[in-house]
Amino acid sequence: MKSFHFVAGFVCVAAVAASTVVADADELRASIDQRIEAAWQVNKVKQAEPATDAEFLRRVFLDLHGVIPSREEAAAFLDDASPDKRSKLIDTLLEHPRFAIHQSDVWDLIYFTRNPPGYDTDKRQGFQNWLREQFENDVPYNEWVKSILRAEGDTVKNGSPMFYVMYKSQPEDATEAITQKFLGIQLQCARCHDHPFEEWKQTDFYGFAGFLSRLQVVDVGTVDKQKAYAIGEMNTGDVLFTGPVTEQKRGQKGEPVKPKFLGGDPLVEPELPEDVKDPRNFPNGKQPPAPHFSRKNALADWITSPDNPYFARAAANRIWAQFMGKGIVHPVDNLSPANPPCHPELLDELSKELVAHKFDLKWLIREIVNSRAYQLSASGDNTEAMPLWFERARYRPLSAEELFESWLLASGYQDAHKASGKEPEDRFNVRGFTWDYMRRFFGRPNDGMGNFQGGMQEHLYLNNGQIHQLISKDKGSLYDYLATSESPMEERVERLFLQVLSRKPDAEETAQFVTHLSAEDDQRNRIHEAIWTLMSCSEFRFNH
Repeated sequence: MKSFHFVAGFVCVAAVAASTVVADADELRASIDQRIEAAWQVNKVKQAEPATDAEFLRRVFLDLHGVIPSREEAAAFLDDASPDKRSKLIDTLLEHPRFAIHQSDVWDLIYFTRNPPGYDTDKRQGFQNWLREQFENDVPYNEWVKSILRAEGDTVKNGSPMFYVMYKSQPEDATEAITQKFLGIQLQCARCHDHPFEEWKQTDFYGFAGFLSRLQVVDVGTVDKQKAYAIGEMNTGDVLFTGPVTEQKRGQKGEPVKPKFLGGDPLVEPELPEDVKDPRNFPNGKQPPAPHFSRKNALADWITSPDNPYFARAAANRIWAQFMGKGIVHPVDNLSPANPPCHPELLDELSKELVAHKFDLKWLIREIVNSRAYQLSASGDNTEAMPLWFERARYRPLSAEELFESWLLASGYQDAHKASGKEPEDRFNVRGFTWDYMRRFFGRPNDGMGNFQGGMQEHLYLNNGQIHQLISKDKGSLYDYLATSESPMEERVERLFLQVLSRKPDAEETAQFVTHLSAEDDQRNRIHEAIWTLMSCSEFRFNH
């Protein structure tokens, strides 16, 4: 086949500006644009052109649903001349069940990463189901974080206790994770010594760890054929502080450290009744009893309070980074005075409005993706992976989940499976396909730092891996349509591009593919090669 080159950017037409939503003056999206544009002017930055409809369509589907649009959805949107079609599409995507599925994928990886510590934490279907329900039911962010940190019930029926299972008997490790993921603060340096550049002392670190020192992971048996755990909390026990690492001695027991809120006051605890006694360990097989007073619950309440100076700010920054490519503070888990925000007033406003809207993440996401800043083209003069002033849209590789499910949709595999009358398959349990193998090669492109390196292994997979098995030749598939349709070849090529790349081909692309597919020799391989070429090209691999 003749060498095929794909355009990295998209040509903007005048009509695009009309389809970009201009928010009312009292909406957050308008304020976002005013603050971003003001920074462009001050810093003499040239912003990218608005994204074309095709570029916006693919981006917003991947960001909100984690999968490309179907051919029918792409054609309907591109042919729609309504000036408000973008805002209408955003509303539709936010109310679709796929939004909750994709957001649960994103946040599950934030909390657990691809390779979480702890025993059995890779088997966390209960947590993943619970997290999806939070988005399905529009549960406010502070409420479901409080559920994670209170960890009531078990890991199968309730789900949320699984977070603490990662840090069994490791309150120091849990302290690092909680402060980074929920507060945007890095305390790890203060674990060994007073932080050399920040205000945090070792006593701050171990004062925080004191909230978690009494927790135990309890095996409560099998629930719904799955191993279940619960989090027990003792009535007594403190973290022992032995001072700086350089001063520690063998056999040194250290001094007990009472819980202390980060940057705040020590925890005030009620006196324990004299007859309260703890077992050495909670017995397995049954739910542990509640303590007389719960330190972890006090911590959960403090972290998720609207008055917490760190919580809403960290959440707003993380959501912004998810959709804009990097945080206003970058990295997102280092909201330190030594790491100031690039747009401080904007971060203040996002945080304030998130609290005012009762931690409604869907509301905040809606405002961000309706902004002109989000709807810029990914092409521009600045070629940095993460432009400092958000002068163009982010350009990122698809996650393993996004890539796999988009391949299924692009190839028509799902249509063919449905037409066959077979039972629906689980998301990642597809006949003849090994999800763990896929995850091994594509599971780590998005680390929140803008780092991506495809490497030879990814290249070899795209050329020789199981992607070829997804190009089904069964009735109802894209292959079947290209092979059996009596439509003019130009129409078949247009459908090929709409279904795989969510856009129509230009004249040169049409001519090239028509020539390739019209040849009489080796039709079977020519059709397969045409589909594979688009499914494995860089335009498909990245979001645009």
